[in-house]
Amino acid sequence: MQQQIINILSIIFDPYLYLMKILVTVFFNLILLNSLIAQNNFIISGKVLNEVTGTPMASASIFAQSTTIGTVTDENGNFKLQLPPGGYELVVTYTGYKTEIRRVTTAGAGEAITVNLKEKEKELETVAIISTNEVKDGLEKYGEFFNEEFIGKTANSRSTSIQNPAALHFFFSKKKNRLKITATEPLVIKNNALGYNIKYTIDSFTHEYNTGVSIYSGSPLYEEMEGDSTQKSIWRANRSAAYNGSLLHFMRSVYNKNLKEQQFEIQFIVTQNGKDSALKLKDAYAAMNFEKDDSTQRAEILPNQKDVGILYMAQKPSDTYVTMHPTEPKDFKFSMLSFKPNESIVIEQNGYFYDQNDLSISGYWAWEKVAEQLPYDYK
Repeated sequence: MQQQIINILSIIFDPYLYLMKILVTVFFNLILLNSLIAQNNFIISGKVLNEVTGTPMASASIFAQSTTIGTVTDENGNFKLQLPPGGYELVVTYTGYKTEIRRVTTAGAGEAITVNLKEKEKELETVAIISTNEVKDGLEKYGEFFNEEFIGKTANSRSTSIQNPAALHFFFSKKKNRLKITATEPLVIKNNALGYNIKYTIDSFTHEYNTGVSIYSGSPLYEEMEGDSTQKSIWRANRSAAYNGSLLHFMRSVYNKNLKEQQFEIQFIVTQNGKDSALKLKDAYAAMNFEKDDSTQRAEILPNQKDVGILYMAQKPSDTYVTMHPTEPKDFKFSMLSFKPNESIVIEQNGYFYDQNDLSISGYWAWEKVAEQLPYDYK
């Protein structure tokens, strides 16, 4: 009772002291929270060397693909990255040298990596470029088409733009009826809808006019935009909307075995007599032969059917998508994953999965392009 009276008197007569106590408590709670988060992260370190001379390469760029996490090597070629739990593709670049990519996971924490970079063969590159038919007015002719196929046609794409379009080069093959697009430098993309600056190194982009399919691959590095509290609140809401029902959301839900709670439904798509029919599953995890290795913190799936329909029941598709695809479902978002025969995929804690080349994506997820994508370290 006496201590309570003293506390009350201290509040009345010394409000500044009371406020200071609160601030100190909050400060140490934040330190404790950051410490707990840091304990869950894992460290990847290593060295970058010239493959021919074996000398360290200073200022080489290292980043975890599709994240906001990157660094450069020091004068001795050393680097260190702290990553949230999960799996990543570590991209190592240096001007004039071939890019190297290494897969890293939580299971490999503490292991030192040595990356040897090989100088590009400039003469062969020049010959390859000359031997193709570059469209002189390619940006004017194909620029808008590329923007729609790469950035997208969603509401967010209207707030997303490429800042250095002159880096793009367009090559058209009449024989193959194929458009190929390359970039002489990483594309600088501003996504004002989600609040990210993106440096996107394109490995390849092709559009097959015979099938109407565009395929692209590359290494994006995200950077948080600066903004006031109101702007950041808008970005958080937009990111949450982009995440819900996304491929990233689905892979994390598979890993955590909470598909139903996250409003996902899985169906097998079976073709009979030339017609597709949907087969509902009583136990999605059994049908996908789900297995999880607690020692490596990885999950693996190998569905009994190669075509897997994914229904996200919590949201309807956008009006733009419905207009463009009138035969698709209108009450939920429908996407399809097509697996290669007898090829499983492995899923990490953060939703990263491999081998990504063994999986074909169609439906709503294929319609959502760069403007809707979030980094693997999104929480």
